[in-house]
Amino acid sequence: MSADPHTRSVAPAWLQRPAQANGLAPAVWPETAERGADGVLELGGIRATTLRERFGTPLYVVDEDEVRRTARRTLEAFRAAAALHGAQARVYYAGKAFLTTEVVRWVTEEGLAVDVCSGGELAVALAAGADPSRLGFHGNNKSVAELERAVEVGIGSIVIDSLIEIERLAAIVARRGVTQAVLLRVNSGVHAETHDFLATAHEDQKFGFTLQDAPAAVARIRELAGLEFIGLHCHIGSQIFGTAGFEESASRLVELHAELREGGELPVLNLGGGFGIAYTSVDDPTPIEALAVGIAEAVARQCEVRGIPMPNLAFEPGRAIVGRGGVTLYEVGTIKPVALDSGDTRLYVSVDGGMSDNARPALYGAEFSARIASRTSDAAPALARVVGKHCESGDIVVDAEYLPGDVAPGDLLAVPATGAYCFSLSSNYNYVPRPPVVALRGGEARVIVRGETIDDLLARDAGLTAGGVLAGASGDSPTEGKPRMPVLSERSETK
Repeated sequence: MSADPHTRSVAPAWLQRPAQANGLAPAVWPETAERGADGVLELGGIRATTLRERFGTPLYVVDEDEVRRTARRTLEAFRAAAALHGAQARVYYAGKAFLTTEVVRWVTEEGLAVDVCSGGELAVALAAGADPSRLGFHGNNKSVAELERAVEVGIGSIVIDSLIEIERLAAIVARRGVTQAVLLRVNSGVHAETHDFLATAHEDQKFGFTLQDAPAAVARIRELAGLEFIGLHCHIGSQIFGTAGFEESASRLVELHAELREGGELPVLNLGGGFGIAYTSVDDPTPIEALAVGIAEAVARQCEVRGIPMPNLAFEPGRAIVGRGGVTLYEVGTIKPVALDSGDTRLYVSVDGGMSDNARPALYGAEFSARIASRTSDAAPALARVVGKHCESGDIVVDAEYLPGDVAPGDLLAVPATGAYCFSLSSNYNYVPRPPVVALRGGEARVIVRGETIDDLLARDAGLTAGGVLAGASGDSPTEGKPRMPVLSERSETK
């Protein structure tokens, strides 16, 4: 049995062994990512080791300039593509990807509207000062209270997802004596080339209406005086490369759009988001400009065939705006060479986070990259699997990556492209506090979401009293009168 961790026979076919494992794939990292003269990774002009010293690990790091730059570029691309056909375009930032009040301010200052899909996300957007008329509200099971709040604040549009929701919303607007703009979510039947859980336009799933059922739903909306039907909405999935799926979906939607125009104008066609980003060196996402041109041309072509004017377009990118701007920093804890039945050896590199701060590998089998951030190394690359500290064999951060063979406890490890769906999906599994989020801009770092401590987690436990005695414990309880175990804070934001 080989004990050589440098083997590549168990590596996935796409992963090529590099000559050395220090390089930063340009498409995966923020534009500001580079190594200093001593090999330490720098992000936004700040050394990764400095970030560890100040904020601890695990640590979510977000390059604000990268997010702002991408937001501007995306808006400009879609506006220019639509203008070629005499139409306008609005870009909503899909808040579910990563939402804080600071992020809302960044994207709205760059001209984007914001898409929310829960009462909590709506509250964050409003707390950030977002204009309610530039918010869209999604969701397959919006509660009455959520709809009430959305209408109360004057939300710009609500995407209707079921017949029940039509009646719920109609009752609310009738009671308030207002009119609410709505779109209808439609499943185009186009399957995205992605994980089944990320593909959202096929018929057998929870979102939206089929193409066949949509006309009846629209007819019902138009019967209700308080609802203003402004167009169709469709989202075919996430992490999609290429334009083919979007173009086919647009073709089917325009056909339905043309049919529904006979009953009244539909000024908007919302084609969702789902534009992919690079997570590994072999990922080759389509540039946003090419996506915008291809989708707009497909809509214009289908409208021309049917002799109808092109509607204004709307899009909802989330990952494509914030994904590349995020990097997560971890500290390496243990290294374990594991002999495999194949005769090969895989190097297991354990870090101080895991599926509680990045659930995507466990949920979707998502691939990520990794690099040592505290130094470079001349050691031969070793095939490694970066794993977390949680009590799950599926707690994998990076399934396969080449790291220097001398990777050791105490090394700082950086995982790029974690700006989307890492913070949003984070949890307290195994009672692990969630990391802070630090934003970088102009060579400065600041906390935009406070990290949790074990004190924070225990503060929510209603079984504890201020004195540390279990609530309801009997007088002869062996715990009564004993001091509570000291609570350790795992990180300090000021250290």
